[in-house]
Amino acid sequence: MAREIAEQPEALRATLEALLPSQGRLSELLSGRRHVLFAARGTSDHAAVYGRYLLETQAGLTGGLASPSVATHYRSDLDLADSVLVSASQSGRTEEIVATQRWGRDHGAAAVALTNGPTSPLAAEADVALITRAGEELAVPATKSYTAQLVGMVVLTLAALRRRDPQAADALEERLRHVPEAVERLLAARAGVDAAVEVLASHRTTVATGRGLLMGTALETALKIEETCLRPVRGYSYADLRHGPIAAVGEGVAAVVHAAADGPLSEPMVHLARDLQERGATVIGIGGNPEFQAAADVHVPGADLPETLAPLANIVPAQLIVEELSRTLGLDPDAPQGLAKVTRTDA
Repeated sequence: MAREIAEQPEALRATLEALLPSQGRLSELLSGRRHVLFAARGTSDHAAVYGRYLLETQAGLTGGLASPSVATHYRSDLDLADSVLVSASQSGRTEEIVATQRWGRDHGAAAVALTNGPTSPLAAEADVALITRAGEELAVPATKSYTAQLVGMVVLTLAALRRRDPQAADALEERLRHVPEAVERLLAARAGVDAAVEVLASHRTTVATGRGLLMGTALETALKIEETCLRPVRGYSYADLRHGPIAAVGEGVAAVVHAAADGPLSEPMVHLARDLQERGATVIGIGGNPEFQAAADVHVPGADLPETLAPLANIVPAQLIVEELSRTLGLDPDAPQGLAKVTRTDA
């Protein structure tokens, strides 16, 4: 896991080179279609959450998370003629997601596969296959394949955005090209990682939260702690946390809070961090602006990226924290008990 975390800058560069030329084909596929649905599970589902927010906030397309069981068990007869179905699976072999893509095409959807498996059935059966270049990933917890998927979500958004605002698309693409270097700097610095591990190791209860474009990052952080460190963690949207669960936050709770340095949610995340701290929680803040840094008990810097791209960087220090925390707890971060690399959910 540690080696694969370190390989992310090169995986991101290779994926950018491979996927950016796909914008033309994606643009043609999106033409005349008003909705984008995402089918995914686990870590890929968290990439899909980011993709949905990115499309809706930047490209003016409505997005939604498909429920694979609607296709595979309920076998619903839906009209998807105005939709693009984006099926995300690192292996491209998760039977449930492959079956959902087939169902979507049978019901009129155009199909985009986002996968690290170039010879997988998901890639072979798609109208457009976005093949990430993360390389072989041996550790069970997905790291470099996840951030490569996030690049795929940005490329999809660029294709949609370029149809309505070419200058905005050019600006976003230019910033995207700087992400690998930003990740390299985070990996070299490891700022705040050891202190965050110390907090998490000494707290049995952890929550992770973010909102908007960083909600998927918070959910992915929670999953990584659960699967790699064998500790139950709840991942919440900032808004969902406010709607009740925050009442259970107090002494003995570690709160991992993700924030961007800019955007409409940067200040609300400062207020949330202060509130959690006042309730007695120990706050680990990842990313954010200077006020957010001051509001956290332990601050882990993010990269100098806009909110639109912050998820590609914010997850990296979280991965470093989880890998070190697992070893601190005497566990094997590469092979968490009871998990396999390819999850065989039924179709």
